[in-house]
Amino acid sequence: MAGQRVNVNVGVLGHIDSGKTALARALSTTASTAAFDKQPQSRERGITLDLGFSCFSVPLPARLRSALPAPHLALDAGHEPGEPQLQFTLVDCPGHASLIRTIIGGAQIIDLMMLVIDVTKGMQTQSAECLVIGQIACQKLVVVLNKIDLLAEGKRQAAIDKMTKKMQKTLENTKFQGAPIIPVAAKPGGPEASETEAPQGISELIELLTFQISIPTRDSSGPFLMSVDHCFSIKGQGTVMTGTILSGSISLGDSVEIPALKVVKKVKSMQMFHMPVTTAMQGDRLGICVTQFDPKLLERGLVCAPESLHTIHAALISVEKIPYFRGPLQTKAKFHITVGHETVMGRLMFFSPAPDSFDHEPVLNAFDFSREYLFQEQYLCQDLAPAATGSGQTNEKAGQATDGHCPRQQWALVEFEKPVTCPQLCLVIGSRLDADIHANMCRLAFHGVLLHGLEDKNYAESLLPRLRVYKLKHKHGLVERVIDDYNVIGRSLFKKETNIQLFVGLKVYLSTGELGFIDSAFGQSGKFKIHIPGAEQNQLKAWPLPSGHEDEGSLVRGGLSPESKKILMSTVKKRSRAGQGEVAERKEGVEQPEPAHHVTLSLSFKRYVFDTHKRMVQSP
Repeated sequence: MAGQRVNVNVGVLGHIDSGKTALARALSTTASTAAFDKQPQSRERGITLDLGFSCFSVPLPARLRSALPAPHLALDAGHEPGEPQLQFTLVDCPGHASLIRTIIGGAQIIDLMMLVIDVTKGMQTQSAECLVIGQIACQKLVVVLNKIDLLAEGKRQAAIDKMTKKMQKTLENTKFQGAPIIPVAAKPGGPEASETEAPQGISELIELLTFQISIPTRDSSGPFLMSVDHCFSIKGQGTVMTGTILSGSISLGDSVEIPALKVVKKVKSMQMFHMPVTTAMQGDRLGICVTQFDPKLLERGLVCAPESLHTIHAALISVEKIPYFRGPLQTKAKFHITVGHETVMGRLMFFSPAPDSFDHEPVLNAFDFSREYLFQEQYLCQDLAPAATGSGQTNEKAGQATDGHCPRQQWALVEFEKPVTCPQLCLVIGSRLDADIHANMCRLAFHGVLLHGLEDKNYAESLLPRLRVYKLKHKHGLVERVIDDYNVIGRSLFKKETNIQLFVGLKVYLSTGELGFIDSAFGQSGKFKIHIPGAEQNQLKAWPLPSGHEDEGSLVRGGLSPESKKILMSTVKKRSRAGQGEVAERKEGVEQPEPAHHVTLSLSFKRYVFDTHKRMVQSP
């Protein structure tokens, strides 16, 4: 007698040959059309190549019945409601390194993760990658120590205890600290052993899973969206698309869209593990049958309510570096970007809040175009030192964090090599899948959330100018000589070929405390004239000093002060004497030291990355 059925999705992840598929087979009572390596290629190679799905059910525990949602599963005609069932849908993920994209896709649809470990080998490279994916994509973990039958009987318990302690240590620095660890033998004797030999520890594992699981929050509202992992035809029926519902609900007769193909079809029939249903909702494993659709056109992808998804060419995402990834995340670098359930190449540009907003509370579900953001040459984290510019100066223009102070939230503009179709606020994972799969290294680089998709193919002209990401520019020069109390000549701030007219009107600060404005070019060698306003010109206004110039007093007043003139005149005299008395040495190419009391110039401004006019902006 059928009753209400509550579905939870349990991922089966781990290194290749750890026995994941054997474990799924030992647990399951019902298999889907894509379970247990049914693909010919999987059987030929002896490994899992795609996601496999199967299920088993237990009576819904009493502790969960109070949290039971309203019935959402339509039963076959003639069936009476009976005891509620807790259905475990097992998502068997491949373990081979080259299939990491498929693993990431599988991890996004699970409520609990089983990390399968070969007890004779312990943590391996893909075990570690699966653990990283689990930390990103799900909240609960059960570690399964498989193949205990291969341990010598007399030393078995000691070996299990030792591996349990190792795994506890591994989990200490993850969000899964204290997760349960259980030993099993899913297929005693190995793949070739007789089917008559019973698995060990399976009933205990089912009991543990039942205890660990909680009823996931499911929401039938919102537009229908389903992740399709298999598509095939049934003669006389039509084309079946199987997958997991990510959001919303669906009923018989509804229309669905395959957004990548811009095709809309009507739902002819639906099944959950061979059981006909009339409606399904978020979290359910479902097969949808439609007519007049070639299954070869859709191996995997998304199916949705008509016109509810859009194709994007670029995106603004929040970014969090995965700590196990070695090396920096550089602007302009390319990564494999998994967006929802699709993986494409993308080029990134990183940016952070403005320095005075580094400690602001992160905003995780929206992107604010009204704010200003600071361009970064690379993702900021405490284990990376500031980079150096080509001129050997500190890379201030990159906005590097100082004293290990990093912002609480960072973002990136991702430009995709080909358009992708995905929902807003979906998971994004950046990887280096071209790295050597045999190297002992994490290929997963960062994760985040897609906050804003750029649909217009010409987004560089239509939308990016709205993105107020700026570079901080700092230039330093010297005062060469004084013209009068209100004007000086500067040098070494610009190159000879620089068009100084572009900088006219910008503020510069003298190290002696005065504020001046670039007035004009002076000659053809990159020198320029600086005007220092008099008291009558700035109406006796006091000018605040920039950081680093407070030693001259907290206010700057009009014109050059007598002290400044004295320093400048002294510097000019020293340079003049050096020029007269050491001409011979200069001719021989000997560098002469600059005078000890130079008056330096500081010019700072912002330049917005996507400003087509390349304007220079200074704070008022």
